[in-house]
Amino acid sequence: MTLAKRLEALGTGIPELLLPAGGMDLEAWAVVACDQFTQDRGYWKQVEDRVGSAPSTLRMVLPEVFLEDGDRAERIAKIRSSMRSYLDSGVFSPPARGIAYIERSTPQQALRRGLVLAIDLERYRWEPSERPLIRATEGTVQERIPPRMEIRRGAPLESPHVLLLVDDDERRLIEGLGERAKARKPRYSTKLMTGAGDIRAWLMDTEADFNFIANELERLARKAALRYSDANTETATTGTAAKDVNGTKGMGEDPFLYAVGDGNHSLATAKAVWDEYKLAHSGEKDIMDHPARWALVEVENIYDDGICFEPIHRVVFGTTADEMLKALSAMKDFKASQVENAEKLETLVAEATVAGTRYGLTCGTENILMETTVTGLSTDALQPILDAFLAASSKRSIDYLHGADETIRIGKTPGAVGILLPPIGKSDLFSTVARKGPLPRKSFSMGEAIEKRFYLECRALFC
Repeated sequence: MTLAKRLEALGTGIPELLLPAGGMDLEAWAVVACDQFTQDRGYWKQVEDRVGSAPSTLRMVLPEVFLEDGDRAERIAKIRSSMRSYLDSGVFSPPARGIAYIERSTPQQALRRGLVLAIDLERYRWEPSERPLIRATEGTVQERIPPRMEIRRGAPLESPHVLLLVDDDERRLIEGLGERAKARKPRYSTKLMTGAGDIRAWLMDTEADFNFIANELERLARKAALRYSDANTETATTGTAAKDVNGTKGMGEDPFLYAVGDGNHSLATAKAVWDEYKLAHSGEKDIMDHPARWALVEVENIYDDGICFEPIHRVVFGTTADEMLKALSAMKDFKASQVENAEKLETLVAEATVAGTRYGLTCGTENILMETTVTGLSTDALQPILDAFLAASSKRSIDYLHGADETIRIGKTPGAVGILLPPIGKSDLFSTVARKGPLPRKSFSMGEAIEKRFYLECRALFC
C-alpha cells in the first residue's frame, strides 16, 4: 500500500500549507478562534486596534460576538475579498506540502504540542449513533451550523481552530515528531497578541517524516480497535463498515482514532459544506479529490501535560435568580446557600466532593452555592433542565463562556444569571465517548479562552 493510501485509510492527509511570507508581522496576523470572547466586544476592539491595516486572519473570520448583527452578509463579502487579496498579493509564501509541528505556550501552561494536518471529512460524523474514525465528543446543535456554512461555503481559504485529540499514552506520535523537528530551524516563531503567550512551528516535509506519522497513527488505530471495540453498546444502533487499518478490519466499526477536543461546530460545518458540494457535483470526474473533502486541524495528545480541561460555564439571559433556582431545584437532594462573595463561590465550586456535584449561581450581588447528590458529569444533570427552561419562554437565551471571571462579570448585568460549573477530568474522555457517544454539549473546554487556538496556517479551499 502506498504511503498516501496508508494515510487515507487513517483519515489523514498531508496538506499544502499556506504560511505568511517572511517579514510579516506575525503577531498581527495570528488571531484567536472566532468562537471566543462572545460577550466581550471590547476584546475584539483591542484586537482590531492591534491589527490596524496589517494583513491578519482577523479579516478572514467572523468573530461570533458579531454573528447576530445585521451586517453579516457585508462582513462575509469582506472576508471573501480579503482572502482573494491575500492569495493574489504575495501575503503567503509558496505552498509547502507538509505537516506543521507546533509548540505553544500560554499564561497558564509552559508548553503544549500539536500537529497541523488535514483530516478526511468522509471519516467524520457528529451524530450520536455513529461510530466513525473521527468522533464528536460533545453534542452538536444543528441550528448553529447553517450560519457558519454561509462563511465557509465558497471560501477561497481556510484556517483552523479545530483541535483533535489522540489517545497516545506512550507519547510517541507528536512527541516523537518534536524530537525530529529540533534538528531543523523553526518555520515561524512569534508572540501572540493580548498576552496569549507565544507559538513556533517546524515543517515536517520529508518522506521519512510522513512514514513516521503513518506508522504511529497505525499503531494508535490498532490500539483503539482493541481498547474500544467492545465499549460501544449504550447508544449505537448500527455499526458502520470497518475500514482496513492494519488489522482493524472486521471489528464492526472504525477504530476511535481522533476525538474532537475543540471546534466541534466548526468541523460539523466543514462536513456539511462538503456534503452539500459533493451532492451538487455528484457524477463529476475527480469530485473526491476536491480540497473541500478535507479540513485543516491541529491534533494534540490528550496526555500532553499542557492540556487542561476546564469547565464551560453558562449565562442565562432574560430571567432572575429566583426563577433559575426554582428550575434547578429539580435536581436530586438540591440545596442552596448564600456565599459572601464571588471569589469564595468560585473556590467552593472548584473543590472536589465525594457526595455529589456543586454549581455556583451568580446574579447581581447574589452568590449562591448549589449542591446536589447527583454524581457523574456535571452537564448530565444540568443541561436537560436548562434546555427545558429555555424552551418555556422565547424571552430567554443562553451563552456558554470560558472562564469564571467572565461568567461572574456577565452575571452582574441586568437580566443575566451566571452558572459556574466544576472542573472535569480528561483521563476517561475516550472511553466515555466510546461507550456512551458524545457528551452533553459544552461539557468541557481545553483551557481558558486566551489559550485557544490562534489562526495562523492556511490552506486553499474553493479557489
